Amino acid sequence: MSLSATQPDRPETTHATSSDSPLKVADRLISIDVYRGMVMFLMLAEGLHLYSLAQHFPGNFFLEWLRFHTTHVDWAGCSLHDLIQPGFTFLVGVAMPFSIAARIRKGDSRGRLLVHAVWRSLVLIAIGIVLRSLGQQRTNFTFEDTLTQIGLGYFFVVLIALAPRWLHYVSAIVILVLFWLAFAVSPPPPEDFDYPAVSVAADWPNHESGFASRWNKNSNVSWKVDQWFMNLFPRDDRFVDNEGGYSTLSFVPTAVTMLFGLIAGVWLLEPLSLRARSLRFMVAIVIGIGVGGLLDWAGICPLVKRIWTPSFTLYSGGICMLWLLMLHLVCDVGRFHRWAFPFIIIGANSIFIYVASWTVIEPLQEVMMTHFSGVFTALVGSTFAPVMASAAALAVMFYVLWWMYERRIFIKI
Repeated sequence: MSLSATQPDRPETTHATSSDSPLKVADRLISIDVYRGMVMFLMLAEGLHLYSLAQHFPGNFFLEWLRFHTTHVDWAGCSLHDLIQPGFTFLVGVAMPFSIAARIRKGDSRGRLLVHAVWRSLVLIAIGIVLRSLGQQRTNFTFEDTLTQIGLGYFFVVLIALAPRWLHYVSAIVILVLFWLAFAVSPPPPEDFDYPAVSVAADWPNHESGFASRWNKNSNVSWKVDQWFMNLFPRDDRFVDNEGGYSTLSFVPTAVTMLFGLIAGVWLLEPLSLRARSLRFMVAIVIGIGVGGLLDWAGICPLVKRIWTPSFTLYSGGICMLWLLMLHLVCDVGRFHRWAFPFIIIGANSIFIYVASWTVIEPLQEVMMTHFSGVFTALVGSTFAPVMASAAALAVMFYVLWWMYERRIFIKI
């Protein structure tokens, strides 16, 4: 990890502003910075607890919609909140071809690139474990959070990134097919499976039947692997299940999300015409959202973020592609990006924000409620006072990020 007093690695490319005439000079890809900032903002906004408002106003359509999109779905399906981790992971892949190209220009060999990839992988895994161990009596070895999932697959994605380009596509397809097959050929949970023993209610409404039951919560291949793998580490009690249904093995399809980002990054890096680049993105968007949704609808592969099923990988990857394409057209091609400056500030220190979301945000919220709850209650009422306190805490965090940005202080791995 390093503390940089200069601008972080800047994705640059010679992109096109018309259908057939790429620019001759390198331009900053503002879209990537804005995208990163939006993802991190959504992650920070979780602290606002907007989903709680629906409890106070039952039947309110807007607040129910807000609740749905600011929380994870129980199992199958996808909300905006479920797209935060894919978006973060996708952006790691998007930045990869720019980073590799910059290091090669500086004279780094492929061997040096791979050594750095190993280092980055280990640091990401270590940070994830440390954050998950906060408040614990001993190291909490767990590997299902965002940073450890990225860390487990990062080195392998770099290996693929250094390979011929056709291997980027083939690797993504092969990994998803093999991961699906691992579930498809496994026996389904028996009808008398003891779900309460693995933190799932027997009458839980999200149980699938038939072929799709192979992806049921805490009764699938990933859960079985974790029952072996997680018990290789020192624990107070034997690992039985993850209460949320998350799993270590999800890092495999998560690596494909990084590969989708890598592919998108290469398309942005290439001196393509706007028409050619947009066409590639549109094809990927249609395939990702269409095939992912179809697999879920047909019961061939449920769309489940918690175990990162292939259908979810495709679906979320398609949305990430759409998100990036729209920002590219608006910010890079249309040069309309003044509105996005707050997101650029937020995205400039993504690792700092991720760590702060685990360590600083909640204490800040408590400080605000302790000292200013009366003011907030007088202004917006007791129902909205906690939300306003959280917003005030986020405003403090934004000021810190702005201060760091103005002084060119960027923490990166």
